[in-house]
Order: sequence, then structure tokens, then C-alpha cells
Amino acid sequence: MDPSPGATPYSAPAGCPMHQQQTSLYGPEFAADPHRVYDTFRAHGPAAPIELAPGVDATLIVQHEAALRVLQNPALFARDSRRWAALREGAIPMDSPVLPMMMYRPNCLFTDGAEHLRLRKAVTESLARLNSSRVSRDVERIADYLIDQFIERGSADLLNEYAKLLPLLLFNQLFGCPGDIGDRLTRSMSAIFDGEDVLRANAELTECLMELVALKRRQPGDDITSWLIQHPAGLRDEELKDQLVMLMGAGVEPERNLIANALLLMLSGDQPGGHERRGSGMLVEDALDDVLWNNPPIANYATHYPVRDIELDGVVLKAETPVLISFAAANSDPSLTDARQTLSKGAHLAWGAGPHVCPAKSPATLIALTAIEKILNTVPDLSLAVPASGVAWRPGPFHRALVALPVRFTPTAARRTPAAAQPPAPTSAQLPDPYRNAPPQPTAAARHAAEPAKKQKGWWSSFLDVFRV
Repeated sequence: MDPSPGATPYSAPAGCPMHQQQTSLYGPEFAADPHRVYDTFRAHGPAAPIELAPGVDATLIVQHEAALRVLQNPALFARDSRRWAALREGAIPMDSPVLPMMMYRPNCLFTDGAEHLRLRKAVTESLARLNSSRVSRDVERIADYLIDQFIERGSADLLNEYAKLLPLLLFNQLFGCPGDIGDRLTRSMSAIFDGEDVLRANAELTECLMELVALKRRQPGDDITSWLIQHPAGLRDEELKDQLVMLMGAGVEPERNLIANALLLMLSGDQPGGHERRGSGMLVEDALDDVLWNNPPIANYATHYPVRDIELDGVVLKAETPVLISFAAANSDPSLTDARQTLSKGAHLAWGAGPHVCPAKSPATLIALTAIEKILNTVPDLSLAVPASGVAWRPGPFHRALVALPVRFTPTAARRTPAAAQPPAPTSAQLPDPYRNAPPQPTAAARHAAEPAKKQKGWWSSFLDVFRV
């Protein structure tokens, strides 16, 4: 790789039809068929210009070998987004939906060198204290609670009512959150992932996590927050808060997509046109590997910033501009034909590579495995309520995520959750996310006429009412 002074933000080979044309990664067209876009990009080189959101330009690496060269060369490709020239110069809208996923935080995702090593050591050693039996037990307990919310109906949306909620509630458990903090954490993190009022959501996220850090300094427990506080790295409150943000960000969105995408794969095999490897007889472990290869939960991320102009196989990557890795495109690179035929676990990049490789691969796999086995064992006659080819994919540049996963099954009685402890039921057949939708505010006259209303419980508070953990 050689520096190329005077390069443009993206310089494609002469004659390339992609030359200087940016492709949007946030619209429904891309979400419907991203691999068509990746194939087009890859036919013309290792990288392509993209638009992550209105006014947010970047370059996407789409070849496996090129992705490894970026991921494994921290001296040339930094992760610290304070290097992002367009953001420093005020060219990026501060309310951009992608900014919470890209702006600098003092955590091990956005740091380099010795600072990265210090923060990563605190995170990895705290995660190492997790007991796999405890994690499995927590997942099963949360899964039981969530399944009870819909098992009597005979139908459900396994994305919004199960796969999406389970990791959010699990992180409340792992962080040692009390009810109120956990409800706010669940609401704000969900809004950030969905790009909804991100400035407000980010402010609420910061506020509730700082409250949690202060609480755990006074009253430490057997949880990740307390372990981070106690770690010899001596993390400041701001650093503690941002390691927690990083852990949730790296765990919630990928986990829910891994669970839902694997369930879709397993439930689609009995339908006409289902993949020959799919079906009810497919092992959960094989389904997870298939998803990590073909529909990785985080499709495009790992933003890097070239420290100087870099030439990558004829493409110039300009200094201090965002360069993202397409894990999905790298995994489908034709050069990996042999590895793809056997779905070799060591070749795909769904967990990343290099100094920022995911430190939570083992617990993340265990969580998904336990959640999927739990729902399949508890509701053995699950079937898709729509054709597998008809499911919708949620637009967005970073993830490969379903909009919904509607299923049907034989209704049975709820087993654990008393009616008084259940969160408010959806009022629409569209199954909105209850933890994101605040109850309507009464008028002034109604407030004077009625008794003072109790504060509506969120999902985490309601779960605690049942299990008293």
C-alpha cells in the first residue's frame, strides 16, 4: 500500500461504471437484495463509494483479502472517529441516524494503541468472569417470560416479541440494572438502533448508564458493571459508561438478528423453494453458522480511518474518511469457494479480525443457541405465517435485520407469568414495540378528574416482578 497524495475521497479504476457514483445503503432497495449490490461492487474492485445516510459518505470494502488487510493493519487504518474530517468540519448532520454508531466514545471500539489495549483488557477480563451456566439460566428465564406473553394467542412476531427483547433484557440482567434504569436503558438503546430521535435517545442512554455506574460504585454486585469498576485499569465514570454502551451495542443488535435470521432459516425449510440444507431437521449450530456466512447480523461496520492516503489494489482511500468493512460481501467473495462449501468456521469475518475481533464470540453463540433451542422446544409446532420469500428486511446500512418474523402455532396456557405482572398488551394488530411506545398523555382536565395514575412498567420492571432477581 502506497500513499497517493492528492487523491479524491474515492478513486476507482478508470472506466469503472462505479467511478465516483455513490450507492445508498439505507434504502429499501438495498435491504431487499444487498448481495446484488455487493456483487456489482466486487466486480470492479475491492471497494466502492457508498452513502450511509443523507450527507454521510464512506467507502465499503467488499473483498475478503482487502478486508483482512484493513482489519489487520491498525498502523494504517485507525478506529478513532475523531480523525473523521467531515465530522470535525461540521459537514455531518448532528441528528444523523448513523452518528450514534460512528461518533467517538472512549471505549475499546473507537480507540487505538495502548489506550485500546487498556480498555479491551478491562472488557475481556470482565466478560471472562461470566459463568456459562448462569448465562444459559438467565436466557432461559427471560425466554420463558417472553414466550408467556404470546403463547396463548397461537401467533407471534418472533422478531419484535422475542429475538429483539431477549438480549435487551439479558443485558439488564448482566449489568445488574434495577427496574427503572433497565426500562430506560431498554427504551433508549432500541431507539438508537432504529434511528428514532437519536439525540434524545443518546442523552437518555448516557443519563441512565451514569446513574447505574454511580449506583454500582456505592453498592457493587455480581455483575459486569461492578467487575468493570473493580478492574485494575481504574476506569473513569465516563469510560465505564462507554464500555457498557459498547457491550450493549455489540451485543443487542447482532444478537437479535442472529437469533431471528437463524429461526427464519430453520422454519423456511418445509416451504416450497426452501434451500436443500434447510428444514426442521437442521441443527441449531448449523443454522447459526449458515447465518454468520450468508446473512451476518452486522453486515457492514468496523469503521476505519486511513491515517494517510492509501492505495488498495488500485483504489485510493483518502485520509480521515470512513472506510467500512462489508462482512457480508467479504463472506460471499468467490475467492472463498472452498471454505464456503464446507461453511468453515474459521474463514468467515462475521466476528471481525485483527486487534478489534469480537471478544464475546463464545457467550454470543451460547445466548443465540439457548434462545433458539428454548423457543423450538417450548413451541414445537412453530411455522411461518408468511412465505419465507415474503419476509421484509429492515432498511439500514449496518445490519441484516428482519422487520418482523410472524409465526403461528397451537395455543397453550402461559406457565409462569401472572396477568398482573405482564407488560401492557399491544393495542394494534401490527404488534408495536411496547418498550418504545410511551402511553398517551392525558389531557389537563382528565388529570384533574382522575386519580393519580401509576407509572407504566416497562419490560424489565415487569420481568423483575415475576422473577425477583
